[in-house]
Amino acid sequence: MTWQQRYESSVMNTFGTPAVALVRGEGARVWDTDGKAYLDLFGGIAVNALGHAHPALVQAVTSQLQTLGHVSNLFTSEPQVALAERLVGLFGHDARVFFSNSGSEANEAALKLTRLTGRSHVVAAHGAFHGRTMGSLSLTAKEAYRAPFEPLPGDVSWVPYGDSEALAAAVTDATAAVVLEPLQGEAGVLVPPDGYLVDARRITREHGALLWLDEVQTGIGRTGRWFAHQAVADLEPDIVTLAKGLGGGVPIGATIAGRATAELFSPGNHGTTFGGNPVACAAALAVLDTIEADGLLDHVVRLGKRLSDVVASDPAVVAVRGSGLMIGADLAHEVAPQVVQAGRDAGFLLNATGPSTLRFVPPLVLTDGDVDQFAAAWPGILATADSAGTP
Repeated sequence: MTWQQRYESSVMNTFGTPAVALVRGEGARVWDTDGKAYLDLFGGIAVNALGHAHPALVQAVTSQLQTLGHVSNLFTSEPQVALAERLVGLFGHDARVFFSNSGSEANEAALKLTRLTGRSHVVAAHGAFHGRTMGSLSLTAKEAYRAPFEPLPGDVSWVPYGDSEALAAAVTDATAAVVLEPLQGEAGVLVPPDGYLVDARRITREHGALLWLDEVQTGIGRTGRWFAHQAVADLEPDIVTLAKGLGGGVPIGATIAGRATAELFSPGNHGTTFGGNPVACAAALAVLDTIEADGLLDHVVRLGKRLSDVVASDPAVVAVRGSGLMIGADLAHEVAPQVVQAGRDAGFLLNATGPSTLRFVPPLVLTDGDVDQFAAAWPGILATADSAGTP
């Protein structure tokens, strides 16, 4: 029996059968069951910040498992407290942290916080992706994700992303929160106009609403800053949600809230069995330590510019946008799925977010040599895809 047959006979069909089964990784490379190597320009959907099998992450998880693996939240552990302190320090304002296991769960906690304001109206943006649990799904824009599960909880208004006037018209004195991504990932790495987040902060303050920034994909160095919103001077959101790159592949989510907002929670309002797990927190501390010690924030800015230039160098690409190692590209033709296939055949893991849109979110440890390898193959990948996808 092949692994595809084993998969289909045992795993629920929520993803379709994967095209490749991977068995190991090192740095920004992975190998499949046939021994074929791939340069990973997808990073497990922006998760593998340190790539694969990074020694610091392996050591942190191994050492922690030799002491405490799990204790529940009836107790605490040194890694949990230390990570919360680190995140508050990086956030830069008086805040508190709730730990969970994923981005969806981090957003569920944030949504519950907004309800404790006594209001229930939330404003979200077209193109947004905030998760697939029932609460987070109510804030996720894609109709195909939402429709099978409606009616969804909550009173949500939708506005065009990046449109300050539309946002101002939608927020009222009954609005609990505005939730935005500093860059929209699932929509194809959309970058808002300058001043948009500042406008969002002003508008929410005028109406006593919370500003909630979903940094599940953009946070922890992805854009060359600890938080993408820190590109805007003096911006202070009420809530920031994190996951993905925080654990470097070990599942963890975090909801950071300014002290006044965090204090809306009291014992019994929310909980989790695995959130704040010592192993996950130790992994996250190793990620933060390595990003800092290895100067990866500056590296991400420099290498992101190189990778963007490579992607934009072919006439089959009509637009490139993003920040750091979070890059979106629009193609001249609707052949993005064919580009993913051609890339895989050539030894590269790529991602399409739409018929003509690609997203690049590689490990933060991507090297110049990796970019050189991709640059050499990129024109051929695009030519193969164009031939396969156009009459």
